Amino acid sequence: MLRKFQVSDYVDICKICNEALGYKCDKSLVKRRLEHLDKEREMVFVAEVGAKVVGFIHVEKYKVLYLESMVNILGLAVANNYQKQGIGRKLMEAAEQWAKENDIYTMRLNSGLSRKEAHQFYQAHGFDEKKEQLRLVKYL
Repeated sequence: MLRKFQVSDYVDICKICNEALGYKCDKSLVKRRLEHLDKEREMVFVAEVGAKVVGFIHVEKYKVLYLESMVNILGLAVANNYQKQGIGRKLMEAAEQWAKENDIYTMRLNSGLSRKEAHQFYQAHGFDEKKEQLRLVKYL
């Protein structure tokens, strides 16, 4: 079952981030982010099996001065034990529907170079590689 997030999903979402993405996730941060999600600009959909959240997708409207608006996929992950069961595809479909409901017809995402299996998943769902980039970060 797919649905829009509830703040109480934060524990499962954090666990999925740790397990499936390898991020050191802080539950309290995820909870705060969900509590203050700007629902006009972004959305989180979750996949449930039974009463357990086993996957999520986080999307946002992405606007720049030089291109039409896009939806940016900020995060997509499915718990390891539930991968390859169509859950990721269903989450992508929910994100695409949300984009269309917001009159946006282009989606984009960034994916680490080492995530080859994820790249295959995205390409199988219609994404094309547009350019290689260097990601730069500065901590203030």
